[in-house]
Amino acid sequence: QVQLVESGGGLVQAGGSLRLSCAASGRTFSTYVMGWFRQAPGKEREFAAAISRSGAMTTYADSVKGRFTISRDNVKNTVYLQMNSLKPEDTAVYSCAARNGLLSTSERAYDYWGQGTQVTVSS
Repeated sequence: QVQLVESGGGLVQAGGSLRLSCAASGRTFSTYVMGWFRQAPGKEREFAAAISRSGAMTTYADSVKGRFTISRDNVKNTVYLQMNSLKPEDTAVYSCAARNGLLSTSERAYDYWGQGTQVTVSS
């Protein structure tokens, strides 16, 4: 089992940047595929980005491609989401998640979830 704690959210102006972190407990972090999901007010949670166990493979939602970058540090047991050129529509609670298995964009595929961190982008 793994416990996930996100940090780095906040209020930023449109066009700005934020870097989210997700710290994982346990010694088996490198065995998990990691993902970032987000949920805007009144909307369903949606996929943002995911990264393979080694970090060699990544995948992104079209809405964030070219602006967000997911990365991981398997020594620090942490996954990151660098968010650039932020837009008001990026406003959401961002949650990281972990799964055993292959890279996936489906939230149903993920076994463990953090509590989330709020990102608010003002226009």
